[in-house]
Order: sequence, then structure tokens, then C-alpha cells
Amino acid sequence: MKKQNAVMPDKKNRKKRFVHAMKWNWQYYLMLFPCIIYYIIFKYSPMYGVIIAFKDFNITKGIMKSPWADPLFKHFEYFFSSPYASQIIGNTLEISFYKILFGLFPPIILAILISECRSKWFQKFVQTASYLPHFLSWVIIYGIMIAFFSQSTGLINRWLTEWGGSSYPFLTNPDHFQAMIVGSDIWKSMGWGAIIYLAAIAGIDTTLYEAARIDGCGRLKRIWYITLPMLRSVFILQLILRVGSILDAGFDQIYIIATPQVLNVAEIIDTWVFKEGIQRMNYSLASAVGLLKSIIGLVLVFGTNKLARKWDEGLW
Repeated sequence: MKKQNAVMPDKKNRKKRFVHAMKWNWQYYLMLFPCIIYYIIFKYSPMYGVIIAFKDFNITKGIMKSPWADPLFKHFEYFFSSPYASQIIGNTLEISFYKILFGLFPPIILAILISECRSKWFQKFVQTASYLPHFLSWVIIYGIMIAFFSQSTGLINRWLTEWGGSSYPFLTNPDHFQAMIVGSDIWKSMGWGAIIYLAAIAGIDTTLYEAARIDGCGRLKRIWYITLPMLRSVFILQLILRVGSILDAGFDQIYIIATPQVLNVAEIIDTWVFKEGIQRMNYSLASAVGLLKSIIGLVLVFGTNKLARKWDEGLW
């Protein structure tokens, strides 16, 4: 009885706090309402469609009337027993790992260089020019890559041939295709990723830099002992988000840039699911692989966050 009496007031207090918050902040909740409706309609309500992964889906019968797969995990077993499963999983992990390894640090370096720049007009110019590629679609970026790296008409290959060398297939060589993917992704996202670090640097107390300058610390020491430690929490946040999406190697980028000559190193889970589900209309198998990818990503987010909390602080 004492335990029940202790729980009931707590529930009443929470209800009162909720009503009080709704009463005094109703304008904010009203602005939030369209966003909530959007997520309910386009994010949560379609979730029932994941049962396609456990059914032999027939588009004429619909989701609910399609028969259940026998055995229930038939499509999962088919994917892992197929000869291309290890290849596309390996390509996905390899490309994502390279993007994380080489893509986490350039935004930090760029943000520090911009913040340390003394010329304000040059600082603004570099910041604007660096995050401009973020707004370009991969179709446009692929056109730029062709203009520079095409074996027949590319600018770089023209220079190579004029200097007495031979043209090189940058975009169709499987040995260097992943490097082109990672490099173009860093170029596209580096400036945009630096914005969050610039905001964090702007929030650092300037008295710390003044005290360090009085103590005789040079610019590099101030960056090492003040700026970088203050950016640690932001870096961990970015790392958690990137690791959680490690199976998202960049569908639109690879689908546009990949050619038949490099499919053995370019085919990833997302492109395979698209081809299998949309082009070949094997919806159940594609849904099973997509569901598996989402579950693995969720586990990685929780695992990375737990590990980050032991070192510093996590996302929650």
C-alpha cells in the first residue's frame, strides 16, 4: 500500500507538470505539431510494411493477404547463402569504414583553419566556398569528375598525355574506384561538416585563450590544449552518428558513379536492394535485407554510445 501511495502522487505530479508545460508553451508545441504529423505519416505508419520480409509478397494480393514465408526467415537465409552476400557486405563495410576513417578529421581541420584565419573576408570566402559543394547533387558532381578524370577527355589525363605519359582510367579502375568514392564524398561534405565545429569553436570562452596567451602558449599549443579538448564531445557525437550509419555507404553517390567495370568493388547493400526490389520486383528479399541493415545500425548506435559514455559522454 505504501508503494502504491508513493507511485500515485508521482503520476499526479507528472500529469500536472505536463499540463502546465502545455499551457505555458503551447506556441512551441503548435509549431512542433506539423513535424510530429510528418513523422507519424511518413516514418512510423509505413513500419508495418516490414512484415513483407517475412512473407512471400504478391503485389496483387497486398501486404496483409500475401502468404507467410515458409520457413519464416526464408528470405534472410536465401540472402546469406547467396554467393554475392559476402561481396556486397564487404564492399559496404569497406567503403563506410574508409569514409569514417578519412572523413571525420577534415571538417575539424578545416574549422580550425577557418577560425584561426585573421582575414575576415578570406575567412568568409573559404567557408562559403567549402560548403557550397554540399548543395550540388551527385549527378552534377559526377559531371565534374568526368571533366577532370575521364580517360579520353578529362583535364588531368590531357595533362598526363601532354607531359609524355599515358592516360589512366581513374573512374573505371577497380583498384582505385573506392578511393574516388571516398575522396569525392570528403570534398562534398567537408565544408558542411565543418559548420558544427565552427559553432562549437565560437562557443569556447575567449578568456581561456587570453590566459593561455599570457602564459606564453603559441597558436599551436592553444589549439592543442584548448580548442581540440573543447571539440571532443562534438567529435564523439559525429562518430556515434557515423558508426550508426556504417551500412549506409552512399546509395545515390555509388548508383550514379559506378560503372559495370567496377561493380565487383562498388556494389553495396543499398544499390543491391534497389535493383533487387525495384528492378527485379523481389520485394520480400529486398525488405529482409533492408530490415537487417536497420537492426544492425540500431545495435551499432547503442553500442557506440555506451562505449563513448565510458570515455567521455554519449549521445544520451
